[in-house]
Amino acid sequence: MIDYFLEADYYQICKQGYQACGDSFYSIKSKDRFVSVLADGLGSGIKASVLATLTTTMAAGFIASNMDIRRAAEVILETLPVCSYRHIGYSTFTIIDAGNDGSLRIIEHDNPPYIFLRNGEVVTITKQEIPIKSFKKSHLYYSEIQLQPEDRIVYYSDGVSQAGMGLPHLPLGWQEKGVESYLVSILKADNRISAGDIAKRTALKSREFDGNKAADDITCAALYFRKPRRTLVITGPPYKREHDHILAEIAEQFEGKKVVCGGTTAAIISREMNIPISVNLKEIKANTDIPPSANMQGFDLVTEGTITLSRCLHAMEEDVNLDTLSESAVKRLMKLLIDSDIIEFVVGTKINEAHQDPALPKDLEIRRNLMKQFCKVLEVNYLKSTNIVFV
Repeated sequence: MIDYFLEADYYQICKQGYQACGDSFYSIKSKDRFVSVLADGLGSGIKASVLATLTTTMAAGFIASNMDIRRAAEVILETLPVCSYRHIGYSTFTIIDAGNDGSLRIIEHDNPPYIFLRNGEVVTITKQEIPIKSFKKSHLYYSEIQLQPEDRIVYYSDGVSQAGMGLPHLPLGWQEKGVESYLVSILKADNRISAGDIAKRTALKSREFDGNKAADDITCAALYFRKPRRTLVITGPPYKREHDHILAEIAEQFEGKKVVCGGTTAAIISREMNIPISVNLKEIKANTDIPPSANMQGFDLVTEGTITLSRCLHAMEEDVNLDTLSESAVKRLMKLLIDSDIIEFVVGTKINEAHQDPALPKDLEIRRNLMKQFCKVLEVNYLKSTNIVFV
């Protein structure tokens, strides 16, 4: 069982007038480590985007292949071109290599320094300065941290710290101290705020200083080391009817959010646990083809099965913004999964003959394959930990 979980998220805003962001954020997660890279390409637009993306993918690939983080940074600087006019690298970066136990190794090159927060306060970290032969005015800064529960790391591009530059009350921009004070204030107001909300609020605050028209590409990323949020998703009746009680036992013993997908599955659990089901009549609309959810005491969400799961999977594959979705069982399921860290799937293997009808939509896949794809998307695209049990 995982005792603690490293939540990671970011929020990005393009420079006003540009469709391509000159910042890049990229993460890779494996069973024993998490690698995250934030890069800021020189300038704006497509050229900056390409350089930043090249930096993030190179760095993450190097470290994932067990190259030392310091050597990885040196190789990147040796590989990327140098601006002949400014004599600086074409991309700045922050690289974080984290273990599941909360051990971090961080290396920075010309990005604003990361902010380490413990007990809601900024903690100063001693960093090793590594000279770079190719850059007389630049250095690499290396540091190590052993996270404790509830610790946070916030790192960002200079579009955040330089936001508002030139305003009477911010002649030099928001600056690092201003960002630190803001982070302390939002943690004081909500010490359980998620990594995603920290990143989003900081980025939006930066744009606000720019008169809501970003003067530069803005990217803010955050890590949050905490106890994991667990969610159980039960879908499909067991292969044998005499195993129906297993679903109820699993649900009763699970600690965390609980979701049931499928009318037959919900009916089984309702019967076995003696809990009534009531349909959410408000969700029944003539202009939607998404079946309504239902209420069952002790469960956070009860939905129809394959249609709802297929629509949710498609939205997650396309990385659809939750804010753009209308209220429905699909949106509620997607939000529950995104807000979770560890998702346990219990999948019944009894075949539903209705889903084999070729006249039905093609996205009604056999449940087992659908759930395997769910696990893949959650792990690769959303950095979640998943487990699947067939019954």
